[in-house]
Amino acid sequence: MSVFTESQIQSALVEWFRHRWPGVRIMAIPNGGLRNKVTANRLRWEGVSPGVPDLYIPAWLLWIEVKTENGRLSPAQKGWIKYLDSIGQRSLVVYGLDDAIDQITINSGDKA
Repeated sequence: MSVFTESQIQSALVEWFRHRWPGVRIMAIPNGGLRNKVTANRLRWEGVSPGVPDLYIPAWLLWIEVKTENGRLSPAQKGWIKYLDSIGQRSLVVYGLDDAIDQITINSGDKA
């Protein structure tokens, strides 16, 4: 069994999604990653918020948090997902590429 990072899963997922639904936009929310203190503080002031899901599909009001097969949600991620669901947006937590493809396909309503 191969072990993929969240970044690798997310990259493959975005590539698959853009091929499957070329007219539907998907975007990444770059909240993670190592940064120096100056950059981290600047981004925080600009609105970066820990826990925001990794991907967003505006046309579907769908947020996607990408995890490895053994990944777990942080308290901040749980809070964001609860908030987004409470305001009528939808959130998925996907564990690996196959799960992501399955869940997105089911939640797409097969929108072309």
